[in-house]
Amino acid sequence: MSTRHKRKTKSLVAKAAELAFVVPQVVAHRVTRMAIAGPSVSERDRKEFKRMGAEKTAAFSESWNAMTMQALRANQALAASFLRSFWSPSLKGRPSASAVAAQLHGAALGVLGKGIAPVHRKATANAKRLARTKLR
Repeated sequence: MSTRHKRKTKSLVAKAAELAFVVPQVVAHRVTRMAIAGPSVSERDRKEFKRMGAEKTAAFSESWNAMTMQALRANQALAASFLRSFWSPSLKGRPSASAVAAQLHGAALGVLGKGIAPVHRKATANAKRLARTKLR
């Protein structure tokens, strides 16, 4: 595996691990806030609960869009690679199975990385912001 792919994998793993740590904190803060608010929700809580839904929708739509665009770029690169191999006059230009596998692996990491980035960014920002706020 090339150094670049190792960095992508490490970055993806680091972001996933950080998400696994901060998401329960955000959920715990918000669920506690809902429980304390009870049936009479303050304006501050109402804003936070509305923000919660809007942020999720925005982060996931940004994530799907980024993944779609990255998949499109990866498909174009794969198609160009296959076309080059078919048009090469000798076998020297044809990619080996391991080269194709490495290209597919890199494409998958790229799509996952693009998809996790917006969710990671929002979740970590929320964890930092909510850690500074008081529940009541």
